[in-house]
Amino acid sequence: MKPPTIKLGDAAITVDYGVTASAADSPVGPKFLRITDIQNGNVDWNTVPWCEADTKTVVGSTLEPGDIVFARTGATTGKSFLIRVCPENSVFASYLIRLRLKDSFDPRFVSHFFQTPDYWAQITKSARGVAQPGVNATTLKSLDIPTFPLSEQKRISEILDRAEALRAKRRAALALLDELTQSIFLDMFGDPVTNPKGWPVLTLEDVAAKITDGEHLTPTRTTSGIKLLSARNVRDGYIDFENVDFIGADEHERIKKRCNPEFGDILISCSGTIGRVAMVRTSEAFSLVRSAALVKPKSGLVESAYLESHLRTAGLQTKMQQAAHSSSQANLFQGPIRRLPFNQPPIELQRQYSKIVDHVRELKNRLDRSQTELDQLFASLQHRAFRGEI
Repeated sequence: MKPPTIKLGDAAITVDYGVTASAADSPVGPKFLRITDIQNGNVDWNTVPWCEADTKTVVGSTLEPGDIVFARTGATTGKSFLIRVCPENSVFASYLIRLRLKDSFDPRFVSHFFQTPDYWAQITKSARGVAQPGVNATTLKSLDIPTFPLSEQKRISEILDRAEALRAKRRAALALLDELTQSIFLDMFGDPVTNPKGWPVLTLEDVAAKITDGEHLTPTRTTSGIKLLSARNVRDGYIDFENVDFIGADEHERIKKRCNPEFGDILISCSGTIGRVAMVRTSEAFSLVRSAALVKPKSGLVESAYLESHLRTAGLQTKMQQAAHSSSQANLFQGPIRRLPFNQPPIELQRQYSKIVDHVRELKNRLDRSQTELDQLFASLQHRAFRGEI
C-alpha cells in the first residue's frame, strides 16, 4: 500500500536560492559550491573555489551537513546532492537551490527519494511547456514526498545507503580495470615520450594504412538506418553507440568511400573534446562526421589494442592537445595526427599485450553485466522502500 505523502514545502525549514558572486582561485572568502563542482554524485572540496563576496551578501546561504542542493537549470536540471560533509565556511551559488529539512525528516531518506522515477516524473511534469526547463523554490515546495515515522526513515536510509555503497564499489572496480590496462602498457613498453626501453620511433603515418576524418559536408539525417557518429561518441577506451544520429544507406555508401570504419580501426575525437581514443570493436557498419578521425593500422606492424593504449598515454594526449590548440579554434587536423610519434616494439610483444587487454575486457564485460543486474535490483529495492514494503 502506498504510504501517505506530504508537500516538500511542509517538510522544509527553508528552500533558498544561492549567492550571485564571482568564484576566486585564492581564499578570499567562503568556499563556493557550484553545479559544476558536483560530479558523479560527489564533490571534491579541495577543488571547489572560493567566493568573492562580503559577509552581508552570503548571510543565509551557508551550507551544513544535511542540506540538499538542487540544480536549477541547464543539462542537470533537477539533479540533487546531499551535503554529508563540507568545510565550515561554505556557501552555494545562484544556480543551485538549498533545501533544509525539519528535524522530523531524515535528509538521507529524502535525498534517496530524489533519485526515484516518482520524483523525476513530478519534475518533468512541472517543467513541461516551459521554453527553458528549470526548477525553482515554488516547484520544489509543491512536490509530494512519502512520509514515515523518523525511525522508519532512518531504517530505510541505512538499507539504501548500504545498497548504494555496493553499487559504488562495483563502479570503482570497473574504473580500476580500465586503469589496469594502461598500467600494464606502461610496465611492458614504458612511457612513449621518454621511451626508456629504446623502441624504434616512427610516426603514426608510418604504421597506418589510412588516416582520415569523417564527412565534412552535413549529411542528411534520418530517423533510423546507419548510425552516424561524432566526437561525442568517442569516449576514453570505448565507443558510445547510444546517443547517435542516423543516415540512409545511400548516404553511408557515399561517405564510406573516403572514411570506412571497420573492426580494429582507431577513432580519435578531434573537435570539441580533443584526443579521446577508442578502438572499433564491432563489425556493425557506421559513418563518421568531421569531428572524429579514423586511423587504420597496418597489419603486421601494429596491434590495434597497443595503438589504442599508446595514444591514450599522458604524453600522447599532451601532444594532441598542443597540436589542436596551435590555432585560434581547437581542432586536431589530419597533418598533426599523421606526425604523432609511434614507438614500435616487436609485434610479438604487442600481441601479448593485446591478449591481456582481451582478458581484462572479458572481465570488465562480466562486471558490466553484474552492474546492470545490481542496478535493477537497487531500483526494485528503492521502489519497495518508498512504498513501505521493506
